[in-house]
Amino acid sequence: MLMRFSAAVVATAVAFAIGSFISSAQSGLPAPPDVKAAPKDAKKTSSGIAYKVLTPGAGKKHPGPTSSVTVHYSGWTTDGKMFDSSVTRGEPATFPLDRVIKGWTEGVQLMVEGEKTRFWIPEPLAYRGRGQQSPITIVFKALTLLQRPGRPSTPALSGSR
Repeated sequence: MLMRFSAAVVATAVAFAIGSFISSAQSGLPAPPDVKAAPKDAKKTSSGIAYKVLTPGAGKKHPGPTSSVTVHYSGWTTDGKMFDSSVTRGEPATFPLDRVIKGWTEGVQLMVEGEKTRFWIPEPLAYRGRGQQSPITIVFKALTLLQRPGRPSTPALSGSR
């Protein structure tokens, strides 16, 4: 499991370092209509993350800052370019929250199992200094928390995409 996680982290880091962005037209997943900016009804954290719950979850527990979670996600820059998606790979990602970008560490802790949330993560909490050519805000569409904190890894829940 640790090796699988490490390989995923390395692959993601390499993709960002090289700047290998995939356009949403090539990926088959269109960017959300509000990719350029969070809508007025989005909530905002004190650190600057905007978020909107798209589908409430049935879970009761929130993950902690070091919890290991399983999520499905798709990410775009605000100009509509997709840069990563577990959905297009057909497999959710599992990772400890203290090993990802600060915006995910903070944002995923707001979620419960089954919840779908869209996040607008400002550049200081995203990939600052990790090979990007210019500062960016990133948007994660329908980040879905599939697994409660503390549960052993399980396959994706049906209907989670």
